[in-house]
Amino acid sequence: MDVAVVDFGATDAHEQFAHSLKETGFAVLVNHPISPALLQSVQNEWLAWFTDATDKRAYLTGDKGDGYFPPALSETAKGAQIKDLKEFFHIYPWGQFPAGVSRSAFDLYDQATVVAKTLLSWVELHTPPEVAAGFSVPLSNMLNESTHTLLRILRYPPLRGDEPVGAVRAAAHEDINLITVLPAANEPGLQVKDSKGAWHDVPCDPGSLTINSGDMLQYASGGYYPSTTHQVVNPTGDSATRSRVSMPLFLHPAADVVLAEGRTAKSFLDERIAILRGNGAPAA
Repeated sequence: MDVAVVDFGATDAHEQFAHSLKETGFAVLVNHPISPALLQSVQNEWLAWFTDATDKRAYLTGDKGDGYFPPALSETAKGAQIKDLKEFFHIYPWGQFPAGVSRSAFDLYDQATVVAKTLLSWVELHTPPEVAAGFSVPLSNMLNESTHTLLRILRYPPLRGDEPVGAVRAAAHEDINLITVLPAANEPGLQVKDSKGAWHDVPCDPGSLTINSGDMLQYASGGYYPSTTHQVVNPTGDSATRSRVSMPLFLHPAADVVLAEGRTAKSFLDERIAILRGNGAPAA
């Protein structure tokens, strides 16, 4: 499975990106517009918060799904029986945010959203007319006025050796949203599954962005752009003693955007949230 590494500034970047997304559901971007210094700053700041903060429970998530999710409230992936080994914080422009943490995460939120709109315009450019005819509005416009786009800051703690049998950092799953922008984590571990069931490592070069299509894009495109199953595996050796920090931005359309067959983004999301809640997972 060949997940393309695309130079954002290359003259044929749009073609390479759209082809990789169509063939694998994933692509990796280098030389993109988001500052590597910003990515590193947000990563370092939030690792320190997860590791050292004494007031994390003051930001426990509520009915709106923003705020802090401790390991006990972590997700159980669809079809899995054991919770993932992680804690995370849901950042929305309207939601909770820790005191003493800089606003750099919001800079990342804004800049990654701009990149996502560019990438969706690339996808539009290379989508066959018969597929594009099914889009209710241009893909990049679907993000306008959205209140559900979510920056999730995750910390996968070091492994202690007493984890439940079969527990992993992130069990196999697909993303619900339209498209995900994922800055490279500080440690490897992300894998994607090919059509034959084999797993492949995703490149994790510092400063790069991994992009993947979600269930909403798959649905809106009639399956043309696949929402590919992926996971985060448990590390071994020295890596097992270190935290892994991940910062995906899940791009959601505005609530009233029709994805396909009369189903809006809101109705699609509500259905998936109901399934997740039934599986003991948070509403993301």
